[in-house]
Amino acid sequence: MISSTRRNFASRIASLFTGVGAAALLSGSAVAASKKSHDVQKLNYEGKPADPTALFSPLTIHNGTIYISGQGAHSHDPEGKFPTDIETHTTKVLDNVKMLVEAGGGTMESVLQLNVYLASIDDYAGMNKVFKKYFPNGGPARTTVAVSALPGQSLVEINCIAAVVRK
Repeated sequence: MISSTRRNFASRIASLFTGVGAAALLSGSAVAASKKSHDVQKLNYEGKPADPTALFSPLTIHNGTIYISGQGAHSHDPEGKFPTDIETHTTKVLDNVKMLVEAGGGTMESVLQLNVYLASIDDYAGMNKVFKKYFPNGGPARTTVAVSALPGQSLVEINCIAAVVRK
């Protein structure tokens, strides 16, 4: 008899919590909060809504994660008049990455992963020299590969994933 009473009590408690959970999910605020956390924000370099007809967005935010499209030395620089050495190119690219990560609510410390594409693997040491300035406390997970060419005659292109740390 005692075990039967315990089962009845447990069943009633479980159905109560299930009912409360279902009611919360169906309430307007829970639905709105749920929808908000699943929204995808596509932003431009200024952190404003991106052109919906553009081929890609430089910055996308979803579920507390920032996604930065590949940034080359020519990105966000229409004239492209600057020296063509790996240090200059890497600095321009990481400045773009930093600007976009910050526009998305992150910091360089919240960068989780970087993918680096070099036009020449011979530029690996020069690229790393610049990286140390942007990640003095150790860098994020990173992949670096050499490719045959990059758009805009950039020597390096970088895309990344970062966490939103401030709103």
